[in-house]
Amino acid sequence: MGHSGLDIIKRNNVHIVGDSGPVLMYAHGFGCNQKMWTRVTPAFETTHRQVLFDYVGSGQSDLSAFNVKRYSHLQGYADDIMEICDALEISSGVTLVCHSVSSSIGLLASISRPQLFQRLVLIGPNPCFLNHPPDYFGGFERTDLDDLLSLMDQNYIGWAHYLAPVVAGESLDSAVAGELSDSFCSTDPLVARTFAEATFYADNRAELPLVSRPCLILQHSKDTLAPLSVGEYLHTHLKGSTLKILEAGGHCAHISHPGLVVEAIKAYIADSASPGHETRAVWMS
Repeated sequence: MGHSGLDIIKRNNVHIVGDSGPVLMYAHGFGCNQKMWTRVTPAFETTHRQVLFDYVGSGQSDLSAFNVKRYSHLQGYADDIMEICDALEISSGVTLVCHSVSSSIGLLASISRPQLFQRLVLIGPNPCFLNHPPDYFGGFERTDLDDLLSLMDQNYIGWAHYLAPVVAGESLDSAVAGELSDSFCSTDPLVARTFAEATFYADNRAELPLVSRPCLILQHSKDTLAPLSVGEYLHTHLKGSTLKILEAGGHCAHISHPGLVVEAIKAYIADSASPGHETRAVWMS
């Protein structure tokens, strides 16, 4: 690994779990960090080489590397993913597990470099949070998002405490909302504002037909940030996709219902390795 590779490993606070097997790479959502995957990674410790990282500006990444111009668009975050793989000398075979906005980021990375990825797992994906009636309902009106970002500008901590329970959903474990709130609050406000705008105002629907890698869409059964119609829309527009509805409220099943997520990933990897693999929609509880 060259000097620039080591710089990227430090920049994105990259950690590797396991030293052999196929690569599982985890991409966290907005306001989150790699610690959000701690309930999932133990299930793959003996079978996979797992790559964990923080986007620049999130978690324990190098904040001095944050560039507003680069990270005001989701492609900048997709470039982080590809640069990390380059630094680790990984050129193919990656199963990329993405949460929320990272689903769009991961899809962009797969369009830029399809040969790098074997498959993608999208947890709570939403290619466009804005409603565009009558054909598309992403969950929010423009005024909803404008108000959310305005609150962020006026009272950042208040915004974090408001958004965390919305993202966590009606989880039986209130610790999920607490964990999210702590993560939001520990993110630099300028970084969070830049990422929030890139996240909530993005519209990646036009890119969906360009995706050539198979995708597992893991949709929450009751999710304010990604309604069921969004999962169905993605399943329709991502060729070679499989849709699974998780019997889980909120937007973070990998935190609130990790067993369901692990089971779905394991089944998908086994399934896609077998001949005659078909795309389909399934309800999981």
